[in-house]
Amino acid sequence: MAHAIWSGAINFGLVTIPVKLYSAIREHELHFNYLHRKDEGRIRYERVCSVCGEKVPWSEIARGYEVQKDDYVILEDEDFAKASPEATQSVEIVEFVQLEEIDPVLFDVPYYLEPDRKGRHAYALLRDALASTGKVGLARVVMRTREHLSALKPSGSALVIEMMHWADEVVPPTDLDFPEEKAKVSQPEMKMATALIDSMTTRFDPGQFKDHYREQLMRLVEARAAGKPAPRGKARPRLPTNVVDLVDVLQKSLASARRAARKPHARRRRAA
Repeated sequence: MAHAIWSGAINFGLVTIPVKLYSAIREHELHFNYLHRKDEGRIRYERVCSVCGEKVPWSEIARGYEVQKDDYVILEDEDFAKASPEATQSVEIVEFVQLEEIDPVLFDVPYYLEPDRKGRHAYALLRDALASTGKVGLARVVMRTREHLSALKPSGSALVIEMMHWADEVVPPTDLDFPEEKAKVSQPEMKMATALIDSMTTRFDPGQFKDHYREQLMRLVEARAAGKPAPRGKARPRLPTNVVDLVDVLQKSLASARRAARKPHARRRRAA
């Protein structure tokens, strides 16, 4: 059974909806330990002072912010406590905006909000109102002593709150070299590109996408554990380095996409 991160409430105006917060992501990252190759002993890391070279116990460790080279301001635990936002365990909606107004780059980590029995009707009303208007609620929420900007949005029968980056955390693209928004492309190129996109368009099914790197690593681990030879991976195709005729490449890509679409599994997926 899922474990709630906290129990609190959604607040907007004079409305309060009791909810529980649950993680919406279950990561499957593989974790490896660093070992001494000779005897497979685990490598331990020690806290060593860069000045005196001695091992330092936790009781003698402080946290410092480097204001300039080798010049630190040390903060104590009570300093962090004073700066921490009040852990209200609530989702304080401050305004509503259209979803398309938010740059997707700002979105970070999603969580589910489950209503308390007493708040189910108000929860459903807020969810359906957001869905019908295409709007999201911008809210402030405290998670693990840190305040976050977040977006409250409907997702099927659930309300999802997605933590967001602050505006000054996003790297602006102004220092990068992109083509102009209305770059000069020929009509045949645009026609071919559009046809290729149309031929590869289907209903989105997240279940069909797998983490091939993780699967390959797990096959390798299982084979080694069983004393079997490592499975052979697929050879990577060589990427062309020469400048090619874009229309010709698009034509070949379109033909390949159409051949793939004729396969039975592709037709079933498109019809789903």
